[in-house]
Amino acid sequence: MTKIVKSEKVPKQMLSIFNSIVKLTDKYCKEYLNDEYALMARYAAAALSRKRSSPLVKGRIKTWACAIVYALGQVNFLFDKSQEIYVSATNLCKGFGVATSTASDKAKTIRDLLKMYKMDPNWCLPSKIDQNPMAWTIMYNGFIIDARNLPREIQEIAYQKGLIPYIP
Repeated sequence: MTKIVKSEKVPKQMLSIFNSIVKLTDKYCKEYLNDEYALMARYAAAALSRKRSSPLVKGRIKTWACAIVYALGQVNFLFDKSQEIYVSATNLCKGFGVATSTASDKAKTIRDLLKMYKMDPNWCLPSKIDQNPMAWTIMYNGFIIDARNLPREIQEIAYQKGLIPYIP
């Protein structure tokens, strides 16, 4: 697992766009989701702001805000009714006043740019990391194994190499 930089630091020229997006994502997350989604949305907006030739300079702020939450929702199964926090894609998009197809397309762009995928440990909500097998699976002696079942000294090495999120 390659660690991403989780930071809200953005270039000065992107600060107003970043703040506008974060204002919308924070408001939505506070009302319908939780603080973890808000934080991850800020990290994603910052990461997109730091891209050379940031995609955020083109398009509507509310579309990008919606797409960021949409992309994070796809990683964290927000659209799955069996999850503790559930919002349908349609209702998410309505909350931002964005068409579902537009949000879906932009979310795909975001997932590609930030190399996000389902259950991505880098974009997994902190409260879900313990249940995320992708965060704990490593190759050890030619076998794919859950690092939590290995001796502590191996876990320490895996953590130092950035292969697991913390030492259990």
